[in-house]
Amino acid sequence: MEVANNVPQPTIMVTNDDGIDASGLQALVRTLVSTNRYRVWVCAPDSEKSAVSHSITWRQPVSAKQTEISGATAFAVSGTPADCTSLGISKALFPSVPDLVLSGINMGSNCGYHIVYSGTVGGAREAFFYGVPSVSISYDWVGGISSINDFTLAAEACLPIINAILLEINNKTFPKNCFLNVDLPTNIPKHKGYKLTKQGKSIVKMGWKQVSSDAQGNNISNMLSTMTNDPNSVALNTDAKSVSQENRLFIREVKGGAVDDRETDYRFVKEGYITVTALGALSHADNDCQTFFKEWLPAVAEHASSAL
Repeated sequence: MEVANNVPQPTIMVTNDDGIDASGLQALVRTLVSTNRYRVWVCAPDSEKSAVSHSITWRQPVSAKQTEISGATAFAVSGTPADCTSLGISKALFPSVPDLVLSGINMGSNCGYHIVYSGTVGGAREAFFYGVPSVSISYDWVGGISSINDFTLAAEACLPIINAILLEINNKTFPKNCFLNVDLPTNIPKHKGYKLTKQGKSIVKMGWKQVSSDAQGNNISNMLSTMTNDPNSVALNTDAKSVSQENRLFIREVKGGAVDDRETDYRFVKEGYITVTALGALSHADNDCQTFFKEWLPAVAEHASSAL
């Protein structure tokens, strides 16, 4: 497809971790298509793949089945979000490399340490590894307050960011040493604007609980996508009587949350901002750790030499 002045439309590829039928992805694709400004491709998991982080499929082939999403070319893939991105930008599935990869819109925010767990972020990070500009997008879904329509509002609120990124890409000025993570607040119509933030240390603390066999796979879909801080949000069947000692079943349960109150992503999205966080892929320790081990390691080496 081309616009009237014969300048090719930019190509956006969309993936996610909630699955190709998820409301967040569907709303994002529908919003992108409605602008008539982009060529839209979709390469997303054929089922729920939340919290798989950056895992990839290595020893088995993955399948890609073309599926119908109005206005887009779409494939449902039997792999992880990182698999989907890798396949989608490889030119093995689509005829060219997309200009921009969007991963989302996730049901639940991805802030703090949850960025490490997130398959949504993993989908964007995979594109970054291969030099393709990318953005992960998540909506701070709250049960009993949020509705499916909020995903459309989230997608519309992201359009200025998407258009600005594509302009920088066209001008060859978009930074190559990072990708972006965008989180949208629960009350999108009353958001306070865009806020550049940094990754914090907020996390939902998890434990394990033994469950009966009929609880396997039940009552956990909310936790899979949102990893909520509310310990009462996931109801579990805790009757373990029917489970044999040889094959006991355990399921994660929310124990509480450690919230980072500093000026970081989690705090600002909870305050109502649309947070924009530049991420990389290197895991550097804090400076105080580097200082400690700079003195510690020579002492270990000296002790090892004296012991010989």
